[in-house]
Amino acid sequence: MPVNPLIQLMLHKMKENPMPPLSEVTPEEYRERERKIMSVPQPEEKVQAVDDCQLELDGRAIQIRVYTPLGGNKPYPCLVYYHGGGWVLGSLDTHDIVCKFFASECNCKVISVDYRLAPENKFPAAVRDAYESFEKIYEDAEHYGIRRDSMAVGGDSAGGNLAAVTAIWAKENSGPPIRHQLLIYPSTGFKEESDSLIENAQGFLLTTEMMHWFREHYFYDTEDLNHPHASPIFYEDKTGLPPATILTAQYDPLRDAGKAYADELREAGVKVNYQNFEGLIHGFANFIGLVPEAKRALSQAAVFLNHSFQEG
Repeated sequence: MPVNPLIQLMLHKMKENPMPPLSEVTPEEYRERERKIMSVPQPEEKVQAVDDCQLELDGRAIQIRVYTPLGGNKPYPCLVYYHGGGWVLGSLDTHDIVCKFFASECNCKVISVDYRLAPENKFPAAVRDAYESFEKIYEDAEHYGIRRDSMAVGGDSAGGNLAAVTAIWAKENSGPPIRHQLLIYPSTGFKEESDSLIENAQGFLLTTEMMHWFREHYFYDTEDLNHPHASPIFYEDKTGLPPATILTAQYDPLRDAGKAYADELREAGVKVNYQNFEGLIHGFANFIGLVPEAKRALSQAAVFLNHSFQEG
């Protein structure tokens, strides 16, 4: 299937304002470019309340944003969400529309975590923030009006990576129970070069050059790439991990990585809902107010997440 025409139009508009070579771009400059792209007005779902809070962790504090849906009663099921952006970009604001969508569609609280970014804070700082924030939110469940037995993790791209690794850390440390892991075009690592890396190397928002740039800023050493807390595909014993919903996109270098992770979870006996969406590209979740097909993809994810909450 060809690229979705509305997404193709956006890609053409981005080409009118090309980015300089990545070797000349600083993280601060890239973040400013991202803010401009994400500032395009989009229709969004309505929620009852959006509250910015500070979460006190060991030796540091990070910001979180709590979304309360219009319907339902306390305590709510909860999705703890980690934004994408290659561990270098992204913020509570860039994924505000995504979090409102899941709060509304799943009638759950969504808590978005503003984990520390690289290169200011390299691996495994973001991983520590992801897991420890989930642990702290679980401890303070009454304060947030959420159910401890219905807490899920989720994220897109690098945020999907952090959600998957949070599930692994919870298993390794006998941590809080995780009802479900929602992984949207996640960065789960590659055991070998895949077709999607070659087919979608450039031209579809995320490029392999950008992936290398993100990794150079996130990791101290390229050997870290093979660590299971960096690339969960390398985690050997996947038995007992939470049920997963994994979405991938046709025109995405990470497509095959997401499918490979879904396959290995299934082989380990984990229940997996996997779907690849034709015509879409990496990052489609950020355009659900503009691209109906992208919204339908997230709606399917919301169905699976809802089912997991109802099983609790």
